[in-house]
Amino acid sequence: MSKSVLLCDDEIHILRAAEFKIKRAGFDVRIAGDGEEGWELIQQRKPDLLITDCQMPRLDGFGLVKRVRENPETADIPVLMLTAKGFELSQEELAGKWNVKGLISKPFSPRELLATVQEILGEPVATASTSA
Repeated sequence: MSKSVLLCDDEIHILRAAEFKIKRAGFDVRIAGDGEEGWELIQQRKPDLLITDCQMPRLDGFGLVKRVRENPETADIPVLMLTAKGFELSQEELAGKWNVKGLISKPFSPRELLATVQEILGEPVATASTSA
C-alpha cells in the first residue's frame, strides 16, 4: 500500500501542482483548502505525512499542527510546513516547539517538494534522470 500525504493550502494552483508531482511518484494524495478541512480529513484517515501552508483561512497551519500534536492518535504524524517568502520562520523553532520535519518557502520547485517528502517518509529520492 502506498504512503499517504495530506496537502493543506488555500492556493489551488499550489495544491494541484504539488498533488500532481507527489501522485506521479506513487503516493496517495488528499487535498484540503484550509486547516479545518485538513483536520476533518485527518480524523477520517490518518496520513503518513501532513504538508500544510502556514497562512490559511478558518484554521491556519499553526492551529492545525497544534491540534495534530495535542491529539494522542495523531501526535506522531510528520509535518512539513509551507510558507510565503517574507514570512520569516525559524526551522529550529518549528522543529523544537511543533516537531515540524521541514520548512519550504513558496514559490518552491515541485521537484524539491517531492524530494523532501521522500526523505521524510524514508522513500528512495528520485534523481533528476528518473523524475519528471
